[in-house]
Amino acid sequence: MNRHESGRARRMRVIATASLLSVAAATGVAAQQPPAVPSPTADPSAWRFNIAPYLWLPEISTGLRFDLPAALGGRLNTTASSSPGDYLPGLNFAAMLSAEARRGRFSVLTDLMFMDVGAKETDIRSLDFFGLPSRPISRSLQTGTGTVLRTTIWTLAGGYTALQGDWGHLDVLAGFRLADVEARTDYRLQLNVAGPRGNGASFGGSGRVSTRTDIWNGIAGFRGSLNLGQTGFFMPYYFDIGTGGSDLTWQAASGIGYRMGSVSLSALYRHLSFEQSSRSTVQSLSLGGPMFVVNVSF
Repeated sequence: MNRHESGRARRMRVIATASLLSVAAATGVAAQQPPAVPSPTADPSAWRFNIAPYLWLPEISTGLRFDLPAALGGRLNTTASSSPGDYLPGLNFAAMLSAEARRGRFSVLTDLMFMDVGAKETDIRSLDFFGLPSRPISRSLQTGTGTVLRTTIWTLAGGYTALQGDWGHLDVLAGFRLADVEARTDYRLQLNVAGPRGNGASFGGSGRVSTRTDIWNGIAGFRGSLNLGQTGFFMPYYFDIGTGGSDLTWQAASGIGYRMGSVSLSALYRHLSFEQSSRSTVQSLSLGGPMFVVNVSF
C-alpha cells in the first residue's frame, strides 16, 4: 500500500477485501458443517447435497526453514505469524470452496482453501551453516523482515453415518489432506556473516529467500451435530487427526447453530494444525479462528 494513500482509501480497501472473502467463500460448501440427516421415510437411494457458504478468519502461525544459496551452504530458520487485522488490509487473494454429496448413510466431502497473505510479524531465528554450530540472529539486527505465504489446503474424505436419532447424528470419516505451502521472506539485516567455504560468499544486508513444499497426510475422524431439544438450536462438531508427510496433523471445529428447515446459521471456532520435524521445510503451520456459516441442504 502506498504510504501517501488517504485514510478513506485505506478503509475502502479493507471493506473491499472483506467483501472479496465473503464472495469467494459464498461459492462453496463447508465440509466442517454437518448436514441435515434425511428422515427415515426419505428414499435411501436418493442423492442429497450440502451447500454452506462460510467465512473463516484464522490467526496464522508458521515455522519455516529456508535453504541458502549453494555458494553458502546452509539454512535459515524463520517464524512468521499474521492475524486478520494484519492480512486483511493487504490481502492478495483468498478462496474457500467445499462440497458434499450424500446417499443414504454414505457421503463424500471435499474442502479446498487457498490464501495468499502477508505476515508482518516475521523473525529470523538462526543461521545454520552446514557443519557449524547454529548462529542465533537477534531481532534488534532485523531492520525490516516480512513474509508472504501462499497456502493451498485440500481435504478429500468419505464418511458413514454410524449413529443418528432425534438427538442428532455422528459420522465417521477417512481420507487425506494436502497442504501446498509457498513462502517468501524479504529481509534487511544489520549484519554480514562470511560463509565457511572461503569463496567470498556471505549472508546479510538485504535479500530474499523462498521455498515451496507439498505435505500429504492420511486422516481419520468424526463429525456430526447435537440437537438442543426441539428449539432448532444445535451444536455442530468436527474432528480429524492424521499423519504421513507430517509428524501429526489435526483439525477441530465446534460452535452453535440454528436450523430453519433446510437452512441453518452457525458460528464456530475452527483450528487446523500441521506439526513437522525441525529438519522440514515447513516446521509447523497453525490456523485458528472464527468461522461463520450459512448452510443449505437439498
